[in-house]
Amino acid sequence: MALPTTDLEWVDYLSRRHDAERPELEMLDRYYEGTQPLTYMHPEVLREVADRIRPVVIAWPQLVVDALEERLDVKGFRLPDADAADRDLWRVWQANDLDEMSQLAHVDALVMRRSYVCVGTNERDADTPLITVESPLEVYADIDPRTRRVRAALRRVDEEDSVVRISERYATLYLPDRTIWYRWGGRWREEARDEHRLGEPPVVPLVNRPRLRAARYSPQTGAQRVQYGRSELDAILPLSDAASKLATDMMVAAEFVAIPLRGLFGVGPDDLQDERGNRLTALQAIMGRLLMIRDDSGVAKSFEFASAQLANFHQAVERLAQQVAAIAGLPPHYIGTATDNPASADAIRSAESRLVKRAERKQRIFGGAWEQVMRLVRRIQTGEWDPRLRLLETNWQDASTPTVAQRADAAIKLYTAPPGQLPVVPLRQTREDLGYSAAQIARMEAEDRRAAERDPVAEIARGLAGGGD
Repeated sequence: MALPTTDLEWVDYLSRRHDAERPELEMLDRYYEGTQPLTYMHPEVLREVADRIRPVVIAWPQLVVDALEERLDVKGFRLPDADAADRDLWRVWQANDLDEMSQLAHVDALVMRRSYVCVGTNERDADTPLITVESPLEVYADIDPRTRRVRAALRRVDEEDSVVRISERYATLYLPDRTIWYRWGGRWREEARDEHRLGEPPVVPLVNRPRLRAARYSPQTGAQRVQYGRSELDAILPLSDAASKLATDMMVAAEFVAIPLRGLFGVGPDDLQDERGNRLTALQAIMGRLLMIRDDSGVAKSFEFASAQLANFHQAVERLAQQVAAIAGLPPHYIGTATDNPASADAIRSAESRLVKRAERKQRIFGGAWEQVMRLVRRIQTGEWDPRLRLLETNWQDASTPTVAQRADAAIKLYTAPPGQLPVVPLRQTREDLGYSAAQIARMEAEDRRAAERDPVAEIARGLAGGGD
């Protein structure tokens, strides 16, 4: 199919592609939020209990995503030949509140296949470009299957004011050499443009689970590009639906058969009264679990049916939970599986090993996107592409969960060397491995220099013993 040639043709093309996949993205978002409709439930049962029992939604999709996202914390950017992280890039990161906003980008990417990061000029501070993270429900980027780079992107936003009943629609078109802003007034009308001449759209997708194939066929949306990612929830949704249905069934059973049903022979509804002498209603009799059978003998007799056991529901939900844990790499204690003997620290770390490895894989794929964002930042700052930034690395917080003592012990062993030998890692790297921030390390180094000035002999001796940088 021929690509669009004009700006408005690009807007129309990207809008149609985006509209085709938005229903599926919204469905994934509902599962993460726990507002999805109940499935596997017979319509007749739903009609009977809809006004009495709320569906029980088990939030496994949220657990699967959050368990990964909690281990994805960016802590800086550095070139391989640099002694420390790039302070200016980290300054821009902090100025755009990306400590918090990057978490939202990671969540949306894990849930809805991808999220987006847009970079633009800052009118108030030219040296601090604006970086915003965007939802795939509002942004769509067209990716060239040959180069696997973004060809064009579109962001559409609807602003509604329920008080004055005003609805405004805006759109931003990102092209390799220009960005154009539109407003809807029966048709898209251009309001402003920026001829930035970057050579690529300033939009970077954070894609979760991309594949090498260019496209696959989907009966719902037609040709769907696998390069656009897959949700972490794809394999979890059927299991989550089944568990939610079983949990709701358990509540229905608890309502009707979990309490023993008592019966009375020779007593009718008209014979039952409350403590004030008022006749019981049919609903009160039902909620009292009373089965009344008239008997002309005039003698009242009572009997009781045993209540139903709900253990079969518990066992089925636990088995589904085990399947979810196996697919998502979750440790058993994440899904509530407990034993009489608490697991040791080593057993917990062993159970988390697959989850840690999955988080490290996410760090690698998302790190490439954040590095491209920082290249755009430097390009906007200086007006030129910095070739050195092709080797830029994203520094991530350790995805594992070692204890403080274990982390310190490992770092010290790598830093300490026998007399006359160099340590495996220098002092600064040791402090970074221990999780100290750049500001904390700078204060430590300043204190080291002051200590060396006070006692230079001790500092030299420490260096000869293998303790120096």
